[in-house]
Amino acid sequence: MAQKQAFTEHWHRTRKLTYTTLAIWFLFSFVVHWFAAELNNFSFMGFPLGFYMAAQGSPIIFVILIFWSVRRQEAIDEECGVAE
Repeated sequence: MAQKQAFTEHWHRTRKLTYTTLAIWFLFSFVVHWFAAELNNFSFMGFPLGFYMAAQGSPIIFVILIFWSVRRQEAIDEECGVAE
């Protein structure tokens, strides 16, 4: 019974992490770029913000997101007893 409960908890936390990761990915993949024209009214390091987010900001966020989600998943696996 305890193993089934641990599996259920693991799956619930993994699913929550997946939804959070997808929401952040969606925000920086689509939402930021949809408002690029409005963001170009602001400047970041001498570049229009919309251009900067398309060229540098989003890829940087994606790399950070990958490392963050992997570390969180490893922590979830450890806490639920399913780590390798």
